[in-house]
Amino acid sequence: MNTNRKIAMIAGTLFILATVAGLAGSNLTGSILDAPDYLGKISSNGNQMMAGALLSFIGAAASAGIAISLYPVLKKYNSGLALGAVGFRLIEAVFYMAGALCLLSLLPLSSQFVNAGDAGASYFQTVGRMLLTAHDLAGFVYGVLAFCIGASSYYYVFYRSKLIPRWLSAWGLLAVLLLLSAVLITLFDGEPYSVSGSLVFLALPLALQEMVLAVWLIAKGFNRSALAAAPDAAGLN
Repeated sequence: MNTNRKIAMIAGTLFILATVAGLAGSNLTGSILDAPDYLGKISSNGNQMMAGALLSFIGAAASAGIAISLYPVLKKYNSGLALGAVGFRLIEAVFYMAGALCLLSLLPLSSQFVNAGDAGASYFQTVGRMLLTAHDLAGFVYGVLAFCIGASSYYYVFYRSKLIPRWLSAWGLLAVLLLLSAVLITLFDGEPYSVSGSLVFLALPLALQEMVLAVWLIAKGFNRSALAAAPDAAGLN
């Protein structure tokens, strides 16, 4: 198995891991955080919260790993965009990890809230709301914005280079635009720090596209003729 084939398989596996870990982490913590008495529930579901945060960390690392794994191939076609994809997906991972740290910070706050009873309840609720706001901003706004820039960079290189079928890279570019519009809608629809229905609906095309791309990379890899025709990166840029 040659190096390019290994890179394609690694990238495809990371696409799946990032999606599965991210969704699983959100599902574990979402039902707790959405409850009206979330501060009390967090204390009694500490292991579930920690598991959700751990999965978020794994998903963040896998997200950054996608662009890093693709870089050796993409830099042959456009080194600037390839490096930009790595940079923005690293920024995305940092935001996701910051969001996970906010979740972990809620654990001691919840324990103090339960022990304090009614005394200082408003204080704990204010701090809790601030941590939730920071978590949502990091995970559903700024992290996704960084993702959109990073993903559009390598999808554009994919489209120009024909390393994968153009219909698949064009699907990725259009889906990224939909996701970007969903983030802006979520930010300005009056509840900017919550996961709105529009965000979930408009994110579905990209989620499906990434799974199709992952299977394609694992099963078929990159287009051999496109690899053979790789231009000199310095000359292209």
